[in-house]
Amino acid sequence: TARDSLSSETDKMATTKPISKKRKFVQDGVMYAELNEMLMAELAEDGYSGVEIRKTPMRTEIIIRATRTREVLGEKGQRIRELTSAVQKRFGFPEGNVEMFAERVHNRGLSAMAQAESLKFKLLGGLQVRRACYGVIRFVMESGAQGVEVIVSGKARVQRAKSMKFKQGFLITTGRPAQLYIDKATRHVMMKQGVLGIRLKIMLPHDPEGKNGPRIPMPDTVTVLDPKEDKPMIQAPQKGDEKAYQAAPPMGGRPMQTPAY
Repeated sequence: TARDSLSSETDKMATTKPISKKRKFVQDGVMYAELNEMLMAELAEDGYSGVEIRKTPMRTEIIIRATRTREVLGEKGQRIRELTSAVQKRFGFPEGNVEMFAERVHNRGLSAMAQAESLKFKLLGGLQVRRACYGVIRFVMESGAQGVEVIVSGKARVQRAKSMKFKQGFLITTGRPAQLYIDKATRHVMMKQGVLGIRLKIMLPHDPEGKNGPRIPMPDTVTVLDPKEDKPMIQAPQKGDEKAYQAAPPMGGRPMQTPAY
């Protein structure tokens, strides 16, 4: 009937109506948070260090950063295919519209997620909190970081919960540079006496190539340039020097011409 056709047309218009930029931004943020949590639980033992989503009109590319990419890919790529199908079902992507890649983190000492996972497994292995934290701090600083901070909160071998902070180097906390230079990670450790919370911050170094740190330098960075070499200045002849030019002996037997002014 006419009413059914009208309702079908309105349904099509509702489905094809583009969403606002604000709602799209929120939707992408929720998807990133859920995907990050899903991969964090699945790839915790493989050195998971983050994920990047690249959307194109044809497909969606998901890049997984980890320290052990061979375990992420699995034997003959079986594990990465299982993760791809799980992501397609979870977020409702069309079949064959999602591609997942594994990217290796070359310097895991500058990855807050990788170091937080390392500290988590050290604590689960029975290592003392102070010794485990100082081991992580030493490794991070040897990797080239400007500073590192580790905070462990909870019941650590005592009945009363407390918070312990370990810090070394230089760290900034506010402003746009903090968003670029500070890498953060949070983990929870299920111990016998209770839950321990781990917060880790790493101050990345400045890297013009963008591999180990941001390309943009700090606002207060002062660059001292090398002084230029002094070149001898050639002075132009004055009007009174015409006689000197004329009195000079000719070179090669030819008379010397007086320069025109």
